[in-house]
Amino acid sequence: MIKQNRAQRIIDALKESGVPQMLITDPLSIYYLTGVSVMPMERFFGLLLKENGKHVLFLNRLFTVPENTGLEEVWFSDTDPVTELITEHVDPSSPLGVDKDLKARFLLPLMEAKAASSFVNTSFAVDKVRGVKDAEEQTKMRIASDINDRAMEEFRKLIREGVTEREVADQMLEIYMKLGADGFSFEPLVAFGANAADPHHAPDGTVLQPGDCVLFDVGCMKDHYCSDMTRTFYFRRVSEEHRRIYEIVRQANEAAVAKIRPGVPLCELDLTARNLIEKEGYGPNFNHRLGHFIGLNEHEYGDVSSVNTQKAEAGMIFSVEPGIYVTGDTGVRIEDLVLVTADGCEVLNRYSHELDIIGEENV
Repeated sequence: MIKQNRAQRIIDALKESGVPQMLITDPLSIYYLTGVSVMPMERFFGLLLKENGKHVLFLNRLFTVPENTGLEEVWFSDTDPVTELITEHVDPSSPLGVDKDLKARFLLPLMEAKAASSFVNTSFAVDKVRGVKDAEEQTKMRIASDINDRAMEEFRKLIREGVTEREVADQMLEIYMKLGADGFSFEPLVAFGANAADPHHAPDGTVLQPGDCVLFDVGCMKDHYCSDMTRTFYFRRVSEEHRRIYEIVRQANEAAVAKIRPGVPLCELDLTARNLIEKEGYGPNFNHRLGHFIGLNEHEYGDVSSVNTQKAEAGMIFSVEPGIYVTGDTGVRIEDLVLVTADGCEVLNRYSHELDIIGEENV
C-alpha cells in the first residue's frame, strides 16, 4: 500500500523542478514508499510516481509481494520487453525523473524510445524526503539503537587477554539475534591497539594485549532500520597520552551534540568538533567528516561535514563520530546517533562515554 504522505512529499519536491513523474528503482526507496521489499538483483524493479496519483509498480514474475499492494501492477517475465511496458505508462510529453540507481541498460533504451520529453536525475527529491524521518521511522530507529546499546554491553564481556579481533567479531551476530535484531546493518569493525588507527580496519587475527585500545564500530538492523555506534575501551591499563586522546574525543562528541538544533548549519557541527581537536594538537589525526545520515541504509544521502551548509531540520537522524587516529599507536572514536528535535536533539545511544578500562590493573 502506498504511503501517501511520503509519496506526496516527494511529488511536491518534484514539482519544484517542473517534473510530474519519476521512475524510482532503488529497492529501499520503493520499500519506504510501499512496504514492498524486493531484492531484484539484475532484474528490473520500479515504481513510477505520477503527479496525478496513478502510480505504477513494475514487477518480475519471480518476485513475491503481498496480494494487494494498492497500486496498479505491471507484471512481466524475463523475456518480456520491459522498455515497452514502462513506456506505455510514462507521459511522453513530460520530463521523466529518474533516480541514481537506474541502470544504464534500462535508462538508455528508454531514452532511445523517447519515452519522455527529457530525463532528469531527481534523486534529490527522494533523498530530501528520506532525510527527514517521520514518527514511525523515529520509533524504529530508537528500537534499533536500544538493541545496539544492549549489545555493546555484551560485546564488552568478550574482551579477555589472548582473544583475537576475529574471534570477537564472530560472536557478535548471535548476540544481536538474541537481543531481537534481524541482522547486521554492516559488518562489525573490531580493532585492537594500533589497528584502531585505521578507521575502517577489518577484524583479523590480531591478539589483544594489555594496554591496547579496543574499538567497536557496530550496528544492527531491526525492521529494516539501521543502528550504528562506536565505543573505544582500553584493556588492563591506559597511558596518560591515550587517556588524554580519549578525553579530547569525548569532549568533541559532546560539544558537537550540544550545538544541534533546527536551523544550525551541519558544517558548524563538524567545525565545533574539529576546532576542539585541532586546538589540542591533533587536527591532522581527525581525518574524516563528523557524521553521516542513516535510516534504511547505514549510510544515506547527506552528511555532517565541513562543506555541507544544509541546516539541521527536525526529524533528521545522523551520526556524530569524531576520532583521533595515531598511526602505529592507537585510535579513538566515540559515535552516537542523534535525532534533531523541535528545540534541540535526542541522542539515540545511551551507552556511557566515560573511559572504561576493562580488567583494570591495581596500581
